[in-house]
Amino acid sequence: MSGVDQVLIQPLVEFYNDSRRLVKKCTKPDAEEFKKIAFATGMGMIVMGFVGFFVKLVHIPITGIIVG
Repeated sequence: MSGVDQVLIQPLVEFYNDSRRLVKKCTKPDAEEFKKIAFATGMGMIVMGFVGFFVKLVHIPITGIIVG
């Protein structure tokens, strides 16, 4: 049974202990930090949207040339 304990149970116990330690260290961001994170996330979404738009904009004429 010690083989099963070492292979299955021990990694789960270590993962649980590491997860508890991480959650205890986590803190709620203050308003200024939250604004910075929200702004950075929003800018990333906008940039990715523009990249997707321009890729699609270039892809449509190329597809028309190849197919038509």
